[in-house]
Amino acid sequence: MYNFALAFTICAIFYIAGEWVDKLTHAWVPSVFVTAILMLLGYWFILPYNLITDSVLLPFGATLGLFLLLVHMGTVLSLKQLMMQWRTIVICLAGLIGMCTACWFLCPLFMDRTLMITGLPALTGGIVAATIMQQAAAKAGLVTAAVFAITIYCVQGFAGYPLTAVCLKTYGKQQLKLFRAGKITMSEADKHAVENANAAVGVSHAKTILPQLPAQFDTTVVKLGKLGFVAWLATLAGSATGISGAIWALVFGVVFCTIGFLDRDALNKANSYGICMFALMMFIFDGLKDCTQEMLLSIIGPMFVLIIIGVIGMAIIAFIAARVLHISFYLAFANGLTALYGFPPNIIITESTCDSLATSPEEKEFLMSRMFPSMLVGGFVTVTITSVVLAGTFASFL
Repeated sequence: MYNFALAFTICAIFYIAGEWVDKLTHAWVPSVFVTAILMLLGYWFILPYNLITDSVLLPFGATLGLFLLLVHMGTVLSLKQLMMQWRTIVICLAGLIGMCTACWFLCPLFMDRTLMITGLPALTGGIVAATIMQQAAAKAGLVTAAVFAITIYCVQGFAGYPLTAVCLKTYGKQQLKLFRAGKITMSEADKHAVENANAAVGVSHAKTILPQLPAQFDTTVVKLGKLGFVAWLATLAGSATGISGAIWALVFGVVFCTIGFLDRDALNKANSYGICMFALMMFIFDGLKDCTQEMLLSIIGPMFVLIIIGVIGMAIIAFIAARVLHISFYLAFANGLTALYGFPPNIIITESTCDSLATSPEEKEFLMSRMFPSMLVGGFVTVTITSVVLAGTFASFL
C-alpha cells in the first residue's frame, strides 16, 4: 500500500497541520515549528526513514526549487522602497553586525564553534539561509550541525515574536500620546510611505527596459523557463567567481526583474510558489530523520546560547545606531528582530499591534504610517538579502 503517492500525501498532511496552527494562532506558533515537531515525532515512532525521498520531493527542493525561490526573492524586492527607508537598512545591518559579532566571539566559550557557524546564518534569516547551511553541514559530514541549523530556524520566532510585540507596543504608545496631544500629525509623506510599502509587496507597473510579452504568449512555462535561465546564470557566476551561486541568484533576480526580463513576484505569477516552497521545506525537514532524542537534548543548550547572545548583541548595536540616527530604540530593535521571522509575520505583528492600540481609524492609519514601512523593509533587508549573503559566506567556513 505504501508508495510515492502516499508518501507525498503524508508530507502534505504534516505541512497542512503546521499552516493551520499558524493561522489559528495568528502566526504566534510558527508553522515550521509545528511541522518540525510532528515530523520529528513521526520519525521516532512511525514514519519511514526515507519518507521524503519516497515522496519524490527530493532532489527538486534541494536544487532547482531552491534556486527558483532565490531568484524569485529578488523579484519581490522594491529598490525604490529600500532607498526611501535607508535609515531602516542601516539599523538592520548594524543590528545584524552586532548579532554576528557577539555570537562569533562569545558563543565559542559555551558551545562548539561548528554549531555556531551553522546556526548563525539561520538565526539571521529564513528558510533559504537555513537550507544553505544545512546543505553545507551535510556535505561536510556534520550531521549534528545540519540538524542544528533546522532547529534554530524552527524556534527562532519564539524569541522574535514577543520581543517585537513589546517594542512596537511601547513605541506605539509613545507615538499615540504625542498624536493625541497634537504634538505630531500624519503628513502626506507618511501616507505615501504606507502606499509605497504596500506596493512593495503588490504588483508593480513601473516601466522596464525590455518589452513585455503579450499575455497569450506569457504562459506559466515561459515564466518558469525565464526563472530557470536566470538561476542557471547564477550557478555559472558562482562557479566562475567562487562566490555562492545563491548570492548571485538573489542579485540576478533583482537585476533581471528591474530590466523587465522577469515578472515581479515571479513564482506567484507562475502559480508555482507553493510547490517550490513545499519541496524546499520538505528537504529541510528531511534532515530531521537523523535527529535522535539524544542529539536533540545535546543541542538544546547551544540553541538557547546562540539565540540569547545573538539577540543581546543586536540590541546593543541597535541602541547605538538608533541614537546616532535619532530613531526610537524600540522601533530600531523591532526592525532588526525581523531577522528572526521575516515576511509575513513582520506585517502580521505590526498590523495586530496597531489594531490593539488604536481607538479610531485615524489613529490606526497614523500608527501604520510610523511602523509599517520600516517593518516591511526590515524583513526584506534581514531575511531576504543579508541572511542569504551570510549563509553563502559562512558555508565556506565548514
